[in-house]
Amino acid sequence: MIAAFAVGAVMCSVGPAVLFCVNLGRYREPGASDGGRVSVLIPARDEAGSIGAAVGSVLASRGVELEVVVMDDGSSDGTAGVVEELAARDTRVRLERAPELPAGWNGKQHACWALAAVARYDVMCFVDADVRLEAEALARMVGFLDGNGLVSGFPREETETWLEWMLLPLIHFALLGFLPLETMRAGTDPAFAAGCGQILMVRREAYFASGGHAAIRATMHDGLLLPRAFRAAGFRTDLADLTGLATCRMYRSAGEVLKGLAKNATEGIADPVRIGPITVVLLLGQVLPFGLVFFAGSAARWVQGCVLVGMIAAWTPRLLGIRRFRQDWRGALLHPLGILILLAVQWYALGRKWMGGSVSWKARAYTGS
Repeated sequence: MIAAFAVGAVMCSVGPAVLFCVNLGRYREPGASDGGRVSVLIPARDEAGSIGAAVGSVLASRGVELEVVVMDDGSSDGTAGVVEELAARDTRVRLERAPELPAGWNGKQHACWALAAVARYDVMCFVDADVRLEAEALARMVGFLDGNGLVSGFPREETETWLEWMLLPLIHFALLGFLPLETMRAGTDPAFAAGCGQILMVRREAYFASGGHAAIRATMHDGLLLPRAFRAAGFRTDLADLTGLATCRMYRSAGEVLKGLAKNATEGIADPVRIGPITVVLLLGQVLPFGLVFFAGSAARWVQGCVLVGMIAAWTPRLLGIRRFRQDWRGALLHPLGILILLAVQWYALGRKWMGGSVSWKARAYTGS
């Protein structure tokens, strides 16, 4: 029995490790470009504490002509006032107020759709209020957009609390360990869609031709489903490494991490069709090798070798991520535990959906998510 588990562990750990290493060379920072004109669109609901810094980082951009449009989505904390003060000092800043949220719409998707309607330029970049851009980020992304309808990328995720550094680095592990980037870039198959909802740059023509945020109006998972909508409409999408060009503090407590990862889980890993096979692969490849250490002492040498290979393969992506993506070493060390917690969150989210529960985000409840 131990031998069979050891073989299964190797089979499920080596594949993601190899693909991660291959993808690491293909997941690059966007190069320099001549820039252009960009509408930076920021949906904001109760973001008074962060919207000033977000807009300020955009205004410091170099190499592009830009406007910054903030859509105040019914904030109750003074967000609009902060933006109005910024607009009074810089004519590139504009405040808009979101129309009343229609039935069947997610708040963020509705705000983004309204933002696209008032944007002036043909290149539009949707940016979350907790993202801080480096001065070259927009210009480089404009160059990266060439030949694509949508481009995206993952900023450096700032992590301070234990669940942040335990779980958030798994985003890169899952992305590069299970998505073949060359296959994604070779065509427009929606099955290979991926993106990060924190930063999404699009061309106006492709955006409206694909349905934009209206095509995903009920979802909370714009990072996955907006690229999928673009690809379904025949437009290419791509991903860039934005570790050195943007930062984001996605969550600020363990509770926010759990709530945030669970809110859109059933549109990703916790999809009812995918969650079973994904759970098996992750348990066998990322958790089991470390458990087998306690039982392999008396096993044949080849079985011990399989256990060792499985452990090395499971740890390899996380160790590489420490340097490349500036991730916390503690999360890498406790990788098997992080996988177990992640899977628990996914199964909880699916169970909640089956029970007809609702998700609350930004003081709004969404049923069936």
